[in-house]
Amino acid sequence: MSHSARLSDYRAALTTPGMRGPVVASLLARLPIAMVGLSMLLYVERATGSFASAGLVSAAALVGVATGAIVQGRLIDRYGPTRPLLATVGLFSVSVAASVLAVEAGAPVPVLVGLAFFVGSFEPMVGAASRALWERMVPVGPTRMAGYAYEAISMEVFFVLGPGLSGLLIAAPWAGTGVVVGAVLMIVGASWFALNPVVRAWGPSVSRPASLLGAFAYPGMRTVALAALGFGVTIGFVEVAVPAFATAAGEASLGGLLLSLWSVSSVIFGVVYGMRPWPRPMHLRLPVLLGGFGLLTLLLGVPFSLVGLSLALLVVGTLITPQSTAHSAAIEQVTPSGTAAEAFGWVITSVTVGLAIGQGISGQIVEHFGTRPAFFAAGFAGMLIALLVWIFRRTVRAGVPVELPRRSELELVTG
Repeated sequence: MSHSARLSDYRAALTTPGMRGPVVASLLARLPIAMVGLSMLLYVERATGSFASAGLVSAAALVGVATGAIVQGRLIDRYGPTRPLLATVGLFSVSVAASVLAVEAGAPVPVLVGLAFFVGSFEPMVGAASRALWERMVPVGPTRMAGYAYEAISMEVFFVLGPGLSGLLIAAPWAGTGVVVGAVLMIVGASWFALNPVVRAWGPSVSRPASLLGAFAYPGMRTVALAALGFGVTIGFVEVAVPAFATAAGEASLGGLLLSLWSVSSVIFGVVYGMRPWPRPMHLRLPVLLGGFGLLTLLLGVPFSLVGLSLALLVVGTLITPQSTAHSAAIEQVTPSGTAAEAFGWVITSVTVGLAIGQGISGQIVEHFGTRPAFFAAGFAGMLIALLVWIFRRTVRAGVPVELPRRSELELVTG
């Protein structure tokens, strides 16, 4: 299977009949995907004056996303996206409103943590549905791979633009502005996506997961999830340490903007890398990219100024999109067709659990030891998990076990 994509393949994917509406709607729904959690972190920090408390609240939201992604992914595979997404949109709206009211009322941190968990759990998983839609709408080949790469690249753009928007909106007269703006964008985009004719035509599936673990029952999927976990852990450390670094430098509003610098090198290098990925074999690519990311992250602990940190972030950002693209492409190699939404849900779960772990630990390190140890911890954590991925790399090379064959594309469409 080829995991490279040319520019013409991107154009063909994005002009696939019926995909324009879902693509635009998913852009709106996914834009705030990294914005809601970080805005909540900055909002709670402003209300409580503690990065440690804010890190716990943000981590709880991410754990909620991790839980909801798997459940929603399985429901989407089984019943189609429309009903699950519309249901979660309603529950998400209520949870966000309750969380904002609790922060304004000065509720105890444990209450904020519990509400944040529900916010994350009910965050509409448009990303999983959108990624799975390419498998239904585009034949196997370079165009489909370009669709997957587009999903990964756009997701990473949102992961790096979201913090910038959060940083700008935290400077608004009301600190909760970023939370509300991000939630509204997600609600409108998810509703639009769910009600699109192509998405509504995605009927129930006759297949069921082979076990309670579903896609996670496949050894290769577990290794991909481990790589995604390491990716999330590393980023989680940095997402807390960078705003803390900016705050210590007397420029708190620049914290989110600094994180957005990842987008410049991430997207540019990600597109170039997608044309000539290295290493070519996916079972080698996953650990090499994660290990390189961890190694580059150590550079963030060197600078003593915001300018130096900015330059370091540009360098480290080069390996963000390549990893996300690899995770998305690897799903087709390690899981059977018809489980795409849930499989991608496991990737989202792994990344968000990693973010939660990284943010939670980083908040404590920043609070007690400063930002420099947090940056070094991020790099070493990434390299350690990359070593584990390397140890289990053969499960990715083996792909889907013979006794658990893929469904054919015809079965996928007609089923």
